[in-house]
Amino acid sequence: MKKICSVYRSSKKDEMYLYVDKAEQLARVPDALKEMFGAPVHVFDMLLTPEKELSRVEAAKVLEDIREKGYFLQMPPPKDDYLLNLHQDRPETGVR
Repeated sequence: MKKICSVYRSSKKDEMYLYVDKAEQLARVPDALKEMFGAPVHVFDMLLTPEKELSRVEAAKVLEDIREKGYFLQMPPPKDDYLLNLHQDRPETGVR
């Protein structure tokens, strides 16, 4: 199975991405997820096959989730312990 996918990045959370079927766009993404994700920013479109190498997830899993749920949500990678407190004294900006 192969599919042309659109990839969007979150305007609210660094390194969070949504993969969707280009033909359906965001139609099957639940409203609650859209609200949490923020305004989607289109990054690129790509032909996705099960064999394609992606950096953080297997392409077959992305294709399966798009087929079943209408989207695949790629969460940010976990932060190293030393980074967790890096900005603890920074004023809250509401972003990130």
